[in-house]
Amino acid sequence: MLYRVALLFSLLFATPAMAECPAFLDQEMRRLHSSEQVNLCAESTGKPLLVVNTASHCGYTRQFKGLQALHEKYAERGLVVVGFASDDFRQEADSEAEAADICYKNFGVTFTMLAPSNVRGDDANPVFAELARQSRAPSWNFNKYLLDDKGNVVAYFGSNTTPGSSKMERAIEDVLGASATAASPL
Repeated sequence: MLYRVALLFSLLFATPAMAECPAFLDQEMRRLHSSEQVNLCAESTGKPLLVVNTASHCGYTRQFKGLQALHEKYAERGLVVVGFASDDFRQEADSEAEAADICYKNFGVTFTMLAPSNVRGDDANPVFAELARQSRAPSWNFNKYLLDDKGNVVAYFGSNTTPGSSKMERAIEDVLGASATAASPL
């Protein structure tokens, strides 16, 4: 009897945050130019993710503005945007302070930006190692990976695809629609 009451209680009060998070997202990572740690599961469990490898001195750096616009447009519907600063293509700022200025001051970024890490090869951080396994490794800066609410890559966009492109917006709408349908009670 007690088991049934506990089961009923857990079913009635379960939240999407209680959903299982993929191990590759269950990582403590440091925010850009901060000592604060971010757990990607805590930020995104049960939500779609847009993951981007960034560099502050790349010709595509202007895409920060479009990524911020996507964050503002879709955050309330559940999309989580996460930028991973990286110097894998030798175009990141020499200091995190400079990279942070470019992101936060020049482009008004408010989505989660993480401290520089490797995004390709044997030294890739666990998130990008899994993204490469599921899809492909970044070929340059500003590769964008759209993940569903279970951590599966559902779309990949190269550097040339701008965040505001109709192709990217359609994919985001699709993944948000699928997440909303999955979260709806029967």
